[in-house]
Amino acid sequence: MMSQTEIRDALRPAAVAKVTPQTLLQSKRAFTPLTALTAYDYPTARLADEAGIDMILVGDSVGTAVLGYDNTLSVTMDDMLHHARAARRGTQRAMLVVDMPYGSYQVSIEDAVRNGLRFFKESGSEAVKLEGGIAYVPHVKALTQSEIPVVGHIGLTPQSIHRMGGYRVQGLSDAAATRLRDDAKALEEAGAIALVLEGIPRELAAQITDAISIPTIGIGAGPDCDGQILVFHDVFSLSFTRKPKFVRSFGDGRSLMEQGIRDFRDAVVARTFPDDRESYHMPKAEASPERYIGSAHQREVAACK
Repeated sequence: MMSQTEIRDALRPAAVAKVTPQTLLQSKRAFTPLTALTAYDYPTARLADEAGIDMILVGDSVGTAVLGYDNTLSVTMDDMLHHARAARRGTQRAMLVVDMPYGSYQVSIEDAVRNGLRFFKESGSEAVKLEGGIAYVPHVKALTQSEIPVVGHIGLTPQSIHRMGGYRVQGLSDAAATRLRDDAKALEEAGAIALVLEGIPRELAAQITDAISIPTIGIGAGPDCDGQILVFHDVFSLSFTRKPKFVRSFGDGRSLMEQGIRDFRDAVVARTFPDDRESYHMPKAEASPERYIGSAHQREVAACK
């Protein structure tokens, strides 16, 4: 008997052109907006992939969106590898990028390369993303030289929450804006294939996008980036935290799920699920002539009514 997944695999559309670093660069040059979305498991990655999303990010935001952590700092390599492997199984067309979690690259360049190689060998990722600017240029160069494409991430970097004093918009002063422009240029020169710009003024994001040749992917950085990314759970109102200004929900998955759960609960309590059509039966030759519904205890209760 085929499982539902096997049936869906048989119906899955034929493979289309794979998104690669070269694809991202071509899209920037053609002024074609890039789409990116986080995904942390097989079904969400598959849905995003089949919908035509260009880049799927297995983000360390899995810590807050799925694992219930207060921030991303507690996410481990094992966490990321587990979720990356699941997302890999659901991804065909999109480029699969995996976040390097806090502590996996900050200590040394050797750690960065070692853990980057683990993502490639053990999860099938096609690029890694790391946070930080000029200070991490040597890491980006070493990863790139090891044939590991790197997506940079500057601006509001969640792994720096304690240094930044919370999730705050970055680049508001002239000096801060200059540092971010310098960071972007340095990461490009180090070999980064794309750059996530998070939580910075629209005007600054536009300047950075115009100044570098690699694509920029915005989140809370205005509409002038080469592409946009959101967290899957934010897109469907499935987050349990305060919604940032830059988040827009594109579907009320939370209400749909809550209603479905209540309907399931009510059907079980009312004994309308499962019904006879959803039940298996003994072969006719072996079936008892007396048909009972429910357990012996349920029959006794019914007889007393």
